[in-house]
Amino acid sequence: MLRTERVVIVGAGLGGLYAALMLAPRPVLVISPETLGEGASSAWAQGGVAAAMAENDSPEAHARDTMAAGAGTVDPEIAALVTEAARAQILDLTDHGTPFDRDTAGNFVLNHEAAHSIARVVRVRGDQAGRKIMETLIAQVRATPSVQVMERVVAQEMITETGRVSGVRLAQICGDKVSQPIALLAPAVLLAGGGSGGLYALTTNPPRIRGQVMGLAARAGAVMADMEFVQFHPTAMDVGLDPAPLATEALRGEGARLVNADGVFFMESEHPMAELAPRDVVARAVFAQTQAGKRPMLDTRKALGETILTQFPAVAGACRKAGIDPVRAPIPVAAAAHYHMGGVATDAAGRSSLPGLWVCGEAASTGLHGANRLASNGVLEALVFARRAAEDIASSLPVAAAPPMQPQFAPGGQPLDASAVQQLRELMTRLVGVRRTGAGLSQAISRIQTLQAAYGSSADFANMCASALLIATAALQRRESRGAHWRDDFPTPDPAQAQRSRMTLAEVRSITPETMV
Repeated sequence: MLRTERVVIVGAGLGGLYAALMLAPRPVLVISPETLGEGASSAWAQGGVAAAMAENDSPEAHARDTMAAGAGTVDPEIAALVTEAARAQILDLTDHGTPFDRDTAGNFVLNHEAAHSIARVVRVRGDQAGRKIMETLIAQVRATPSVQVMERVVAQEMITETGRVSGVRLAQICGDKVSQPIALLAPAVLLAGGGSGGLYALTTNPPRIRGQVMGLAARAGAVMADMEFVQFHPTAMDVGLDPAPLATEALRGEGARLVNADGVFFMESEHPMAELAPRDVVARAVFAQTQAGKRPMLDTRKALGETILTQFPAVAGACRKAGIDPVRAPIPVAAAAHYHMGGVATDAAGRSSLPGLWVCGEAASTGLHGANRLASNGVLEALVFARRAAEDIASSLPVAAAPPMQPQFAPGGQPLDASAVQQLRELMTRLVGVRRTGAGLSQAISRIQTLQAAYGSSADFANMCASALLIATAALQRRESRGAHWRDDFPTPDPAQAQRSRMTLAEVRSITPETMV
């Protein structure tokens, strides 16, 4: 068993890297499953960062939009805290070197995205915000002596002592192989390892983002919140790729429209805001068109024309790889798992229910997103809570030198079974996806338990199954439709259920589906 005085940060996306910088000069060890800068959802974020930067906007208006999109379960104090901090986060990232788009007068260029009452999404080169912010933070991390990054290493399990997290078990990845785990004790652990989109067969998330970080916290006994609320992005490119490239919501903010194979602009009859309706509404409409065989598509031709090639280079590049010319043809789209509103329950300082464990980013459930995340609030939340968690950790730790960690990993760990992972992803898409039923969720729970019993000797797969089981169970318990959670057998919201859900994995394992239907 090894020991370090470094704060261990699990995950090297935007939240993890920003927290590492905020903790300086305290020594930090960042655990990254990929080469730094690869495989993080943050780098794939196209929309930008939501913030009240315009003179005719305010944090209060931003908070109102956040609460409206969240469908009755947003924590108003957290919404006020985050939206109030948004402007300062943009200015801080600017100071770090992030090249946000500006007009000729030097003002921030602001996109209008779904369910926002005003244009307030700060962007970089149209659809490059996530990538450019990550590049900025990576450069800063590389230049910060207190931060050590350990690449191609994963966290498999929390180490707990008398209810407190005291460290983490790590394993090294080499292709399809994994090493035996090494136990590492640390003064504090911050989880910043992404969401669960990859638990679904159709997703926009990087391949390794499959609920593992949420699962290892749940297996350690952490309270989990809002696990049923998985957001499906309505305009993933339906071009046969895994993961599916994303056609950013900003395209619809610029006037792109959803059309089906019959030439019908179907969102006009679905919601007064049409293409700019909340994501859950648009996702269900797109899903319905797919189920009806009507081939939904995003038509950017009239709104953007050739400017899509320069304003949205990531979208244009994905289209080019798929053999689509968006200047002359609409882009086929489908609803895909995109963002998890739920996760490890935290307080306003990023603390989990387990002492010694903090969480930020998509793995956390802070209460900001409620039942349906407002567009481009995800990056904002990651920034705000990375800072708050770092400040809280720093308040109890002295600045002390710590030598770099150089663990020696031995071969012989338990690898993932690719067939088991694919079975899990397919059943999640089919039974715990855009539209759900009690019977389907009960079947999913039984199937997940069977898969875990058969393949759970892999710690990584056990973590995936833990997250999947929590999502399915929370969805079965919520006998209503709210935000991103839709039950065909309970299609209306129930005012009595307008609150966040909380559960532990032990509680989930103590009940059976038959008692919840």
